[in-house]
Amino acid sequence: MSQWPDTRILDLLGIELPIIQAPMAGATTSAMVIAASNAGGLGSLPAAMLSIEQLREELKFIRQHSQRPLNVNFFCHQPPTADAGREQHWKNLLEPYYRELGVDFDAPTPVSNRAPFDNAACEVLEEFRPEVVSFHFGLPEQSLLDRVKATGAKILSSATSVDEAIWLEQHGCDAIIAMGYEAGGHRGMFLSADLNTQVGTMALVPQIVDAVSVPVIAAGGIGDARGIAAAFLLGASAVQLGTAYLFTPEAKVTASHHKALRTAKDSETALTNIFTGRPARGILNRVMRELGPISPAAPAFPLAGGALMPLRAKGEADFSNLWSGQALRLGVELPTAELTRLLAAQALAKLTVR
Repeated sequence: MSQWPDTRILDLLGIELPIIQAPMAGATTSAMVIAASNAGGLGSLPAAMLSIEQLREELKFIRQHSQRPLNVNFFCHQPPTADAGREQHWKNLLEPYYRELGVDFDAPTPVSNRAPFDNAACEVLEEFRPEVVSFHFGLPEQSLLDRVKATGAKILSSATSVDEAIWLEQHGCDAIIAMGYEAGGHRGMFLSADLNTQVGTMALVPQIVDAVSVPVIAAGGIGDARGIAAAFLLGASAVQLGTAYLFTPEAKVTASHHKALRTAKDSETALTNIFTGRPARGILNRVMRELGPISPAAPAFPLAGGALMPLRAKGEADFSNLWSGQALRLGVELPTAELTRLLAAQALAKLTVR
């Protein structure tokens, strides 16, 4: 019998430890997913930046190396309407950097794309039948969601407010990820675009717990056993950790991102929209300081990143998104499996002290 004070997520998802490795597009590798799942947590594969063939190959490889429950994560945003004028204005703002770095400003602008969940992706899920499917930016249209649920998958999605949590429960989520303001990467907000009213994890989790009947997963600013134990005391049934896994050898991060994670101060992350067009938390760098971090000129998600791509190739650290949550100073360099088991053991010890 589990010693955890709340076993609803363990029972719902069929996992041993109430720790979910966050799906971090670009940084999460299949090795990380396999290690997290095999350690007893829930490994999560981000699919937003994968082609359909890449998604199929990743799932095939993961299934060959782990039979434990698996989460596959998708974005479900609406594709943006093309706005050539806005995109050119954005590129014009970046022109001084092009000149400085010797990049051809007149060359065609690359396309930055993150694909929303669609019929082709749903067909892959019907083929591989992962135990858990999670979404960011709400949920897909009902017919697609019904097909996912028909595979037997449990449905998760992120809420950044109580209203979003209630909406997600009403629309079929089996558990809610309460995403506090401290979390790294893209904010999961979908009912509001107002960053000024976003709520921190400490305040958000218990209010969502009180507002919904499904289990709640705490995310944002949780980087060690103290945070995990605190999340349970606030009413969460599990935690989702992202930044903590960026310190593992299985993470795919650039040299500049690696360095920034290990040297940035606790006060050196900020929400920015300049890399993709939607607010996401990352470590401050030159382009964030000089253009934003929030710029009204940034094209709609995910188009803002296209004009930055040639600059990244020349000045990576200054022009790349260095996603991170506010708890980065708590990161420790351990393999994914060891980190998962250690954090769970330490948190359980704190929760069971007599």
